[in-house]
Amino acid sequence: MNAQARPTFTFIGHATVRCDLPGGEVVLIDPWIAQNPSCPDALKEFDRIDAMLITHGHFDHMADAVELAKRHKPKIVVATFEICGWLESKGVENCSGMNLGGTQDVLGMRVTQVQAFHTSSILDGDQVIYAGVATGFVVRMENGYTFYHAGDTTLFSDMQLIGELYRPTLAFLPIGDHFTMDPHQGARACKFLGVTEVIPIHWGTFPLLTGTPAQLEQEIANLGVSCKVITLQPGEKY
Repeated sequence: MNAQARPTFTFIGHATVRCDLPGGEVVLIDPWIAQNPSCPDALKEFDRIDAMLITHGHFDHMADAVELAKRHKPKIVVATFEICGWLESKGVENCSGMNLGGTQDVLGMRVTQVQAFHTSSILDGDQVIYAGVATGFVVRMENGYTFYHAGDTTLFSDMQLIGELYRPTLAFLPIGDHFTMDPHQGARACKFLGVTEVIPIHWGTFPLLTGTPAQLEQEIANLGVSCKVITLQPGEKY
């Protein structure tokens, strides 16, 4: 596929991904920027953010959602119904809360919220706020190109259904271990999903996250799965 037919993905660090669409729009997935130790300083400022997707409520996935949304006023902010309610209480506009299995239009793309196995809560001052369930997103562009951002999750067998229903080409999968899948589980996720490309996320940010892209590549080879590991350092594009 022509590279112009899909987004240009920039790995900002941890699980944060910037997607520059062929039309120039910018989609930000899991906005953790200012205090993200992996995020290069050059990527901490944006000229525009046209849409924002948030997989779950933990700080390392949405700590900068309010500030960035107020500054850039994206046309749509997508998250669970509960997260969107909290964002609206903080003055964020254009929230479009949804739930598992739902699909909605985002800048001409079809975005489906799918399950993840993880927890989800928002630390608001000294209060822990219920943020609904943890999720992932399947994004299908108008030309059919489809990618999957898993958010934070362990391996689960229904990834096979995600693969069967949506046929993603590329998956962003957490591999760091401790809070999410490790590389061994990540390789099995690639097999379940049937993806031909995987970009590892949620690795290397903290010492606890011991899984590495090299380990994922080896585990994929051990399984005999035909899937290319695209290792991006923070700031690199694909």
